[in-house]
Amino acid sequence: MTKPHLVLLGEIVGAFGVRGEVRVRPYTEAPEGVVAYGPLTDADGKVILTPKKWRSLKLGIAITAPEVKTREEAEALKRVQLFVPRDRLPAPDEDEFYHVDLIGCRAENEAGEALGEVIAVHDFGAREILEIARPGAAPLQLPFTRDVVPAVDLSARRVVVRPLPEEPD
Repeated sequence: MTKPHLVLLGEIVGAFGVRGEVRVRPYTEAPEGVVAYGPLTDADGKVILTPKKWRSLKLGIAITAPEVKTREEAEALKRVQLFVPRDRLPAPDEDEFYHVDLIGCRAENEAGEALGEVIAVHDFGAREILEIARPGAAPLQLPFTRDVVPAVDLSARRVVVRPLPEEPD
């Protein structure tokens, strides 16, 4: 299970070459962002790669790290997700949020009544979706847009949610 203070930056997709380079699919805006913040850990916080060199590939980057010496070791890491501690990342711009910062926030309506807790942020390409766990009810999934979520207060660990219009039967 991922520790809440870790941020996913990429995933090892296999070996590259014969000298222990790993091929990584970055989840960062710029591919080189996956190597910009120091050692990369697994979901438990154990250091997996300390990038020493990297190079661009067509669908990602190849990383050389002292922890991986052979092609077989690189292949054994296939599907390992790569994380860094949240405190190594720069502060986001205004109206931008790291998903990890939203998870655990209290979701409430505009009157301040609790609706539940943000348990996930999904990005399926078209727009981001907040998933809110509600006591005694199925999770609620809402578009993470200014119209639906007009306020985010990370210092108070809360998001304000407007109800979606009811769909006609």
